Amino acid sequence: MLRLSAFADEISPNLDEQIRVCRDCGVTHFELRGVYGKNVMDFDAGLRQEIKTKLTDNGLGVISIGSPIGKAKINDSWDAHFDRFKLAVELAEYFASPLIRIFSYYPPEPTQDVRKYRDEVLRRMRAKVEYIRNRPITLVHENEKDIYGDKGIHCLDLMKSVNDPKLRCAFDFANFVQVGEDPAVNWPLLKPYTTHIHIKDAVMGTGNVVLTGTGDGKIEPILVDAYKSGYRGFLTLEPHLRVAGHSHGETGPDLFKVAADTLRALLHRNGIELARA
Repeated sequence: MLRLSAFADEISPNLDEQIRVCRDCGVTHFELRGVYGKNVMDFDAGLRQEIKTKLTDNGLGVISIGSPIGKAKINDSWDAHFDRFKLAVELAEYFASPLIRIFSYYPPEPTQDVRKYRDEVLRRMRAKVEYIRNRPITLVHENEKDIYGDKGIHCLDLMKSVNDPKLRCAFDFANFVQVGEDPAVNWPLLKPYTTHIHIKDAVMGTGNVVLTGTGDGKIEPILVDAYKSGYRGFLTLEPHLRVAGHSHGETGPDLFKVAADTLRALLHRNGIELARA
């Protein structure tokens, strides 16, 4: 069976509301990114404890730390960035999260091609992989517009070049559409490396984020193929139906339920089983 997870901060900044809506929608795990308007990387000890206690009391877990690691310029201080990465690892251990979502760096300036910095991107990725070598954690790289791994072929380059099971893909349909690529073309390339999937759809050309199945993300056929091929991981709801920002999205509780119900219907009509607990 597959399981539903969520960037619950899309529902509301309020933790209790995040938990309530996730439980109502059959979401079993958070992809922990934000609570009370604070990014996961900025949680203090008290907030960490509150989140952990309330999630546990409500039978919810954390599947991934939705960190912004790698959403930085490739020439930003490596030491400072690596320290932030270590904090993300600490958070993953605290919340018993098996995954950390990461990115693969922007160029120094928007007009530059980050591919010129490939060697440094790979060096940084390998250093992160080595740091978690003996920890029960996997890094999942999200394809994001304008970073090194924004397009399918560059994501594949990361996977093949680092060549380590500690680095895998978080496949994001909408993000590929927003860089002008067909996710159905990229899926066969990245399927062997995909251990996590983000559910977000978009329209080719405008890049507007829309309800699952109404855009050009090819979500339905790809999920069908993933399931038939043995994928039994998580589907993280990241609908972005109100706001699709650079570092966050907003959906609200009502639209979030619509997004969850739409995905559930898609899975049901294709005979894909979805766990509720």
